[in-house]
Amino acid sequence: MSSGGFLHNILFFIIAIGILVAFHEFGHYWVARLLKVKVLRFSIGFGKPLLVWKKQKGEDLIEFVIAAIPLGGYVKMLDEREGEVDASLKHRAFNNQTVATRFAIVAAGPIFNFILAVFFYFIFFVNGEDGIKPLIAMPVIESPAAMAGFEDEDKILSVAGTDVKTWQDFRIALIDHGLDGGVLPVKVQTANLYITERQLSIGDLEILNEKSDVTQLLGFNLWKPEIDAQIGGVTAGGAAAAAGIQAKDFIVSIDNQVIENWDQLVKIVQANAGTSLQFLINRDGQQVAVSITPEPKKHGDKLVGFMGAYPEIPEEFLNKTKIRVEYSVTAAFFRAVEETWVFSTLTLKVLGKMITGQAALENISGPITIAQYAGITASIGIFTYIKFLAMISVSLGVLNLLPVPMLDGGHLLYYLIELVKGSPVSQRFEEIGQRLGLTLLFLLMSLAVFNDIQRLIN
Repeated sequence: MSSGGFLHNILFFIIAIGILVAFHEFGHYWVARLLKVKVLRFSIGFGKPLLVWKKQKGEDLIEFVIAAIPLGGYVKMLDEREGEVDASLKHRAFNNQTVATRFAIVAAGPIFNFILAVFFYFIFFVNGEDGIKPLIAMPVIESPAAMAGFEDEDKILSVAGTDVKTWQDFRIALIDHGLDGGVLPVKVQTANLYITERQLSIGDLEILNEKSDVTQLLGFNLWKPEIDAQIGGVTAGGAAAAAGIQAKDFIVSIDNQVIENWDQLVKIVQANAGTSLQFLINRDGQQVAVSITPEPKKHGDKLVGFMGAYPEIPEEFLNKTKIRVEYSVTAAFFRAVEETWVFSTLTLKVLGKMITGQAALENISGPITIAQYAGITASIGIFTYIKFLAMISVSLGVLNLLPVPMLDGGHLLYYLIELVKGSPVSQRFEEIGQRLGLTLLFLLMSLAVFNDIQRLIN
């Protein structure tokens, strides 16, 4: 990755984390102020303060801080456990509040993340959603899709009652409804416009415990029209560009094998990673011979050749595969709420499957992967970046609600225990919980960073 690309990713990662953390902490801050608890400091980031200012809020002088490490934040409230409190202010100390008040203040952070996710999803959907139609190619032989009778150019309409508009909708629906295996009813529209339902048997297949994408694992591939082996363009720094390949070039043959379509070209290139291939191309009626060595890149468990070129796709083919879904303001809001709910429950399901060993730990991503996606989505466009922010906001909300000490969910667990036993948990219990929570978070972050580095290497 170039230094420019790295800085681009870091910039939009910091923007994303800054927005999500600020809103999360604002939830704690706003509810604390609403319930008359004295707030001392509102900090975005940890470590050395970079920017500090104080502002009078009613009878309170509150310190606002932007700190050096932008991976979190906190709201500091008056608390007798952290120092002496003037007798006149004891009623406003956090530790002297009722369980309901403390519960509301702590729960407000994650709740505000879900509210922010709904807002971002709403902005995305009200603008309209661009995607790829859920048209499938002829399924892989003997795959679950083939066994269910899916055919070439079947258009997916719904999975287990969940409407599907785009290929991404189809993928998410398969994960959401297929995590527990069994049989999924899938409604399709065939190539001749006949609507029918196919029964997709997943059985006991653990769809997130494999390295393949769930669609490919089940035998589904995106339908693609057969197109000519004509170059639409090349990527800078790729093998094709280095060999002088240009847009509009027709590939006539490779190592004297006649090339009839783009798929045939791709299969040959992918099968010859690091091997010099002799291309015969037609450029403006003239035949030109060039040598290209496909660049080896790891794809799953094997090396695959890439030449750094993409095809010339006729406009009518693009129109057949692309889709734009428009929403009214009301429909966009309800779709935003639905998407937030689905992604929240799906995140919890996947975490549960990881704990029981039914989903691969490789599914956990860390800051490096998140930074990459921040940069990629920002490059695509503002609305794609906004959808990315919505997804990360949901993840942050769910993560903070987990009953792990050091997280909001851990504190909420303590308050529930207090309600049952009639008194707060002991200081010793909290100290043990903190150590356990720190250990779990350290292990989780270590695993996430390890997965990130593995993805970079691959």
